[in-house]
Amino acid sequence: MNFALILFVLVVVTGVVWAFDRFWARKKRPADARDPWWVEYGGSFFPVILAVFLLRSFLVEPFKIPSGSMIPTLLVGDFILVNKYTYGVRLPVINKKIVELNSPQRGDVVVFRYPPDPSLDYIKRVVGLPGDKVVYRNKKLSINGQEMSQSKTEDYLDRDRLFYTPRFIETLSGVGHHILVEAEAPSFVRQIARFPHEDKCHYNSEGVSCEVPAGHYFMMGDNRDNSQDSRFWGFVPDENLVGKAFFIWFNFGDLKRIGSFH
Repeated sequence: MNFALILFVLVVVTGVVWAFDRFWARKKRPADARDPWWVEYGGSFFPVILAVFLLRSFLVEPFKIPSGSMIPTLLVGDFILVNKYTYGVRLPVINKKIVELNSPQRGDVVVFRYPPDPSLDYIKRVVGLPGDKVVYRNKKLSINGQEMSQSKTEDYLDRDRLFYTPRFIETLSGVGHHILVEAEAPSFVRQIARFPHEDKCHYNSEGVSCEVPAGHYFMMGDNRDNSQDSRFWGFVPDENLVGKAFFIWFNFGDLKRIGSFH
């Protein structure tokens, strides 16, 4: 469901009703006549819907985390906020960038439109920038020939499965974040899809290496062995970016999770 399109249609419909009444119909009615119900409701809802549309399109947009691919950074059921203008101002509905601002940096947690099906929103961490050579072999990440630092920390407890997973702190662009790596899981990438610029990636039994094409990004989930990401379906073009995730504003099961993250 394209919620942005639905909001846009509601803004147009209620705006037309409000303008029609404000500049023409109201002048034709007797001074003591009540407004028709469609005018009353349309005029009342228009400023509210317009405010929501502008806020959601240009400032922040809420999302709910549906899967565990970003554990332990983001959990299933987290409600997050996404900054819509960090990477430039885009026209709503068509998502066309009209003002250039910042570019994604390695380590950013980003919401984007899933390349194989742009009607779906995905969230992953930016690992590779345009021009980078990204190598993920034997559970180790290297960028442009430099292996990223990984330090072991306390294991992560999955409270639903009562299962412990090894947890590491990985450093990208000088900032650390937590990742999960299952030693027993295979290193090779399974069920690879066909994708644009697939010739930029090379697979073997140890993992994958990719050269990120211009205007694209390489994304990975923090739950490395339980994430469908750029290793499987390719690069994310700049035009698919929605915004930078920055804040957990609610979680029904754990209010202590409310706060910022990186």
